[in-house]
Amino acid sequence: MINRIPMDLRSIFILFFIWSLIFILPKDANGQSLQDISSIKVDDLTDQQLQQLVKRAEESGLSESELLQMAQVRGVPQEEIDKLRERLESLALTTPLSSGSSMGPSKRKPRQQADLNSITQGVLNPQQAMQSDREDSPYFGLNLFYSKDRRLTFEPNLNMATPKNYILGPGDLVYIDIYGQSEKYYEAYVTAEGNLLLENIGPINVSGLSVEELTNVLKSRLSRFYSGISGANPNTFLQVSLGNLRTIKVHLVGEVRLPGTFSLSAFSTVFNAMYAGGGPNENGTMRNVKLIRNNQEIAVIDVYDFLLNGKANLNLQLQDQDVLLVPPFLGRVTLNGEVKRPAIFEIKEGESFRDLLDYAGGFTDEAFRDRVSVTRITSRERAVSDVFNDQFGMFLVKGGDTYEIGKVLNRYTNRIQIKGAVFREGNYSMEEGITLQRLITKAEGLKGDAYLKRASILRTKEDLSNELIQVNLGEIINGNLPDILLQAEDIVRIASIYDLNEDFYVKIAGEVRNPGTYPYSQDMTAEDLIILAGGLKESASLTEIEIARRYMGSNARDYADIIPVSISPDLGLGLSVTPLKPFDNISVRRKPNFTLEKMVQVEGQVNAPGEFSIAHAEERVSDVIRRAGGLTDFAYVKGATLIRRTEFYQAESEMQRKEMNLRDLLENLNIDQMDPTESQTLLLQRLARSISNKASSKETEAGEMVIDARSEILKEISENRLGIGPVKIRETEAIAIDLEAVLLNPGSRFDLILEEGDIITIPRQLQTVRLRGDVIYPTTVRYEELRGMKYYINRAGGFENRAKRKRTYVIYANGEVARTKHFLVFNVFPSVEPGAEVIVPSKGPRIPIRPGDLLGITTGLATMALIATQIFNQ
Repeated sequence: MINRIPMDLRSIFILFFIWSLIFILPKDANGQSLQDISSIKVDDLTDQQLQQLVKRAEESGLSESELLQMAQVRGVPQEEIDKLRERLESLALTTPLSSGSSMGPSKRKPRQQADLNSITQGVLNPQQAMQSDREDSPYFGLNLFYSKDRRLTFEPNLNMATPKNYILGPGDLVYIDIYGQSEKYYEAYVTAEGNLLLENIGPINVSGLSVEELTNVLKSRLSRFYSGISGANPNTFLQVSLGNLRTIKVHLVGEVRLPGTFSLSAFSTVFNAMYAGGGPNENGTMRNVKLIRNNQEIAVIDVYDFLLNGKANLNLQLQDQDVLLVPPFLGRVTLNGEVKRPAIFEIKEGESFRDLLDYAGGFTDEAFRDRVSVTRITSRERAVSDVFNDQFGMFLVKGGDTYEIGKVLNRYTNRIQIKGAVFREGNYSMEEGITLQRLITKAEGLKGDAYLKRASILRTKEDLSNELIQVNLGEIINGNLPDILLQAEDIVRIASIYDLNEDFYVKIAGEVRNPGTYPYSQDMTAEDLIILAGGLKESASLTEIEIARRYMGSNARDYADIIPVSISPDLGLGLSVTPLKPFDNISVRRKPNFTLEKMVQVEGQVNAPGEFSIAHAEERVSDVIRRAGGLTDFAYVKGATLIRRTEFYQAESEMQRKEMNLRDLLENLNIDQMDPTESQTLLLQRLARSISNKASSKETEAGEMVIDARSEILKEISENRLGIGPVKIRETEAIAIDLEAVLLNPGSRFDLILEEGDIITIPRQLQTVRLRGDVIYPTTVRYEELRGMKYYINRAGGFENRAKRKRTYVIYANGEVARTKHFLVFNVFPSVEPGAEVIVPSKGPRIPIRPGDLLGITTGLATMALIATQIFNQ
């Protein structure tokens, strides 16, 4: 049998388009009426209409088979569908479809409850549609054929071999293959009269025959022409198969969502037809669906049989003109509470509560199973009854019943609890004669921190009030007091000594490797805490250590007792005799005058450039130039500059610097020690551990906190300094120095005191002058001795028209700036030196005066003149 080509997503859009055309097209598009949709011409449709079709397909919940049925019912020609497929494919190449265009099962929306005519004519009541689209129906099984995101389609398998009991009818395509001594191939459709017309054979009546009967008839008929087919030892063989199967018409009537006539595959079963029609509506039965053929009822389908037992009667195939009748439901009962599938179930006459319980999947784990409450409708009113466990199989259910399954009580019959300082807290079973000590033994005893002077037993009385019993647990354990007999629901609480006190700790700050908070231990000394903190830093002072202890006196003006202590350099025993107390705070101060090395750098035209350590607090520029071997013969003294860090410079802290040095040491050791000794291995491990601790430490040094706070304040000041707007933040800036004066008069006011990070730069002899700004041709020219500013301006083509000449200024090679001065009406330009940069500012763009502004100015002047005239006349 030839396989049917599966519909892809684009085909779904095509079919959906056919259904939606009457919504998209105007009433009289190209002379076509709404009722004559089969005559739609695809060539007359615009791309915009096709895009609207795609959008409608996304918003719909119709399945592929439903769309196909609608297209067939409307009679759209196949050639027009092929044209639509080509148009949509070309449209997808030029205009990307929306991202939500998938019509797969996971994105499908629920279809509307309506027949084809109501869909195409748009007469569906919106409120009715909303009501029919409910996803969570309370009726058991009703969403089997109609639900969102469904996976079950009941579509027949068209790829399987044709069953031998398949009944042929008009429209079936039959393949007849003769092979062996004789070979021949026939292909023919069953005509409307039920005949097969074979070439040179004549008509053969096959209507109503099964495939097996057809094979026998063909053998008998063809044996007249191929003698090798018959006989005891045939040498010619016959094989019969089906190609395109015919479609059949099935009528769905009664209480279904989409009543009407549907075109289905000849392989379709009752479930295929029910799915096509959307299944029973809320008034339809699931237990008594009737299959009527030739005006006779041939089967009754119970959908519950499929839902609960997996029996779908798939072998019961439909035939052309079959009728599926869905009567109203038989009777419904409601099952609420602790069952696995609480819902409204349809019941048949004679079914018991046990059957109903099976439909609901049975009780949940927390269900109260001994008794079920039922509310039943009598002829006049409602009545309440109890159904006990032994009556479940005998109690007959009745339409309108409501059954409530309760939960077991949330209470214990034999529980006692123990909490607190025992090794195994929790619930324990109540035993006859169990006592407090016996319960503690079952909990594997008391912990070492148990508070023995008091334990409590919370007891529940019969009236559900509580009573608190206090006992001396230590005396009971020692036998000095009688043991306590426990009762059900007693709660024993044994406190820990740490629950009754604060958690003790001590703190250390200052010149230790890991400052912070540490647990307190009795008889702890300052040396013990320093060892916990990783030991002292190189900068720590052994004599500047003090303990700040909480003041316990009555003087409200005192906050802490300050206790100075001294420790030995090796942190040995014996020197410190002051034990610490809880919450003590130790401060380890820095050695007086202890500082890290401070470095400066000399670059350029000196005999020995490089980094230099600052020897003392008053070392100056001249001192470092002398240590650098003095200037070379090519040094340009006037161009010397000093680059200095500003207050915004993010300097590395002592901890960061030490970490960097340790990393460098570790790297060098790893390179040099290819096969390290045991001591070298331990050194490498210590270095790696120390670097790891520093990198992961969350503690911030006090110095770093101060620097960060100061930087934040300076940053805020710089953002709006003196109300003149934000100022650009620089971490370094150049300071103009007069190196000639420095070298001639060392120690003078020109000879600046150096700071850490200073960079002294002495350039080579410069021979050019740079011109920038509003000149005709900004350029760099050769320096000419005894030449003034105008000479260099002319070398750049002169001033531009918008040049602000009187604001011209010069930046010299050492960073110093000189501006143009004014004498009477003359501009006195500054001198130009080698390496200088001449800057000519611009007046900025000229803003033309608009007529409205000019009128306003004129009016204002006229008003002022009038006021002045009136004043003078007075």
